[in-house]
Amino acid sequence: MSRVLHVSSGPYAPPVPARELTVTSADGARLHVEVHGPERAPAVVLVHGWTCSTAFWAAQIRALAPDHRVIAYDQRGHGRSPASRVCSTEALADDLEAVLAATLAPGERAVIAGHSMGGMTVMAAAERERFRAHAAAVLLCSTGSSRLVAESTVVPIRAGRLRTWLTRHILGSRAPLGPVTPLARRILKYATMGAGSAPHMVEACARIVHACPRTVRHTWSHVLSLLDLDHGVRQLQAPTEVVVGAQDRLTPPMHARALVAALPHCVGLTELPGLGHMTPVEAPELVTGKIRELVTTYAPEEPVKEGA
Repeated sequence: MSRVLHVSSGPYAPPVPARELTVTSADGARLHVEVHGPERAPAVVLVHGWTCSTAFWAAQIRALAPDHRVIAYDQRGHGRSPASRVCSTEALADDLEAVLAATLAPGERAVIAGHSMGGMTVMAAAERERFRAHAAAVLLCSTGSSRLVAESTVVPIRAGRLRTWLTRHILGSRAPLGPVTPLARRILKYATMGAGSAPHMVEACARIVHACPRTVRHTWSHVLSLLDLDHGVRQLQAPTEVVVGAQDRLTPPMHARALVAALPHCVGLTELPGLGHMTPVEAPELVTGKIRELVTTYAPEEPVKEGA
């Protein structure tokens, strides 16, 4: 599993959960799950992306937990979830289903927010009965359903075979990232964030990403390079909001627009000028606000029955 490495103060320092649990997925993989906030509050489930962890959602958890039950989990091999021999989009869908079953009551519905690979997890689970039973609405942040390597602009040359080859080898590198140095911050900022991202945002993201083991990073990069979840997008029946940074080099806005065109029930697209791939960190208030709006509209708190 990843080393636990994140900032310890400021808005991106992970808050202490109300409780923690270990959920077992369909193939036996163990997942670290955190629950924040009041037990009877409206539920929100947060699914992080490639090379990240629950710490990535610190700002959203901190803002939502006073009046929401916020559930966040580490994807297999990330954060405090041990690595598994099975790495596939089917496994990601299994994991999400397992977390929903373990943390939500039968018939309880939640707003599910996924960033990057977290959004792909949602798309992979879109046809699953348990997912459909629990998904009141969805927020997809900085994500895509296919052609991730071919459409990435991390390598600043004309699209084509050379750019695709270079991108695949850069993103799939087995090289260790090493300590978080000034050069490492500059590289991460260029690849994943907008030019105007504040230093404390870059620091928070760099610490999280550098904590991901290189074998996990490499293995999941291969899965993402072969990604084809276009069918899953068309099966995502829940009301879905899409957010993307206009300077996103990993999943450029063309992916968001393609999602909007394919989604059966898209309720909005927000393109954020000047922002990159790490939208929940770069625009924490906006992303939190989108989640709140979806809860208010599609998953309001149900009154507690007398005698309950």
